[in-house]
Amino acid sequence: MSSNTLAKAAPSAAGPPATTTGETQPRIVRRPRTGQWLAAAVVLALLAIAANSVIRNKAFQWDVVADYFTSASILRGLGLTLWLTALVMALGFALGTLLAVMRLSANPVLRTVSWGYVWLFRSMPILVQLLFWFNIGALYPHILGVRTVDLFGPVTVAVIGLTLHEAAYAAEVVRGGILSVDRGQIEAAQALGLGRIRRWRRIILPQAMRSILPPAGNMLIGTLKGTSIVSVIAVQDLLYSAQLVYHRTYQVIPLLLVATVWYVVVTSLLSVGQFYVERHYARGSERTR
Repeated sequence: MSSNTLAKAAPSAAGPPATTTGETQPRIVRRPRTGQWLAAAVVLALLAIAANSVIRNKAFQWDVVADYFTSASILRGLGLTLWLTALVMALGFALGTLLAVMRLSANPVLRTVSWGYVWLFRSMPILVQLLFWFNIGALYPHILGVRTVDLFGPVTVAVIGLTLHEAAYAAEVVRGGILSVDRGQIEAAQALGLGRIRRWRRIILPQAMRSILPPAGNMLIGTLKGTSIVSVIAVQDLLYSAQLVYHRTYQVIPLLLVATVWYVVVTSLLSVGQFYVERHYARGSERTR
C-alpha cells in the first residue's frame, strides 16, 4: 500500500471531517423565564412604592432628621456607643477565649466551671443581667470598704453586664473554631517538635479564625445594636441621646430615624470590614472569594 493511500486513510489531525450533507448543529433554545421576570418586576414595583411612600411622606419629617443627624448630643451618644461596643467585644472575647480553653481542658473542674458559666449567662436575658448589676448594692452595700453605689455607676454596670453576657457566646464561638481544625495537623505539628505556643500561633489559630470570624462578625454587629438596651439604666448612648431630644421636642419619629440611620451606617461599615478580614484569613482556601 502506497504512502498516499495511508495518508488518505488516516484521520485528519485538524479535526473531524466537515459534513457534506448540509446538516447543521442543533440550535440551543433557552427555556423562557417569564415567571422569574414577572416576579422580579412585581418585587421592584413594590420596593418603588415603599420607597416613594417613605420619601414623600411628610410625617417622617426628613428635614428634622437632617437637622439632628450631626448634632452634638447625637454624636456624643454615637461615640459612647462605639466605645462601649469595642470595649465589650475586646473584654468579652478575652474572657470567652479563656472559657473556651477551660472547656477543652483535660481538667474536669475547669470543664465544669466553663460549662456552668456558659449555661448560666446564656440562660439569663441581658436586660435582667443589667438590672441585677444595677441593683447589686442591695446585696453588697460595700465592696473593699467602698460604697457600691459609688463603685458601680451606669457605664460600669453596662460594661460588666454586656461583657459577661458576650463572653458566654464568645466562648462557644472560639471553642467551635478550635474544634474545626483537623486533628491530624495538630498531631503533625507535635511530630515536628513545635512547642505548644507555636502550635497555637502558627497552626491552630490561623485555621480556627476562618470559622471564628463569621459568627464573631455577627456578634460584633449584634453587640453594636444590643448596646441600645443600656438606655434603660440611663447610659447616654445613641438611643438614649435621641430619647432625651424627643422628650424635649416631642418629635419622636424623626429622632428615632436619626438613631436608626446611624445604626445602619455603622453596621454597613462593620460588614465591609468583616468581609475584608474574612478574605484575609481565607487565603489559600476555597473560600478566598
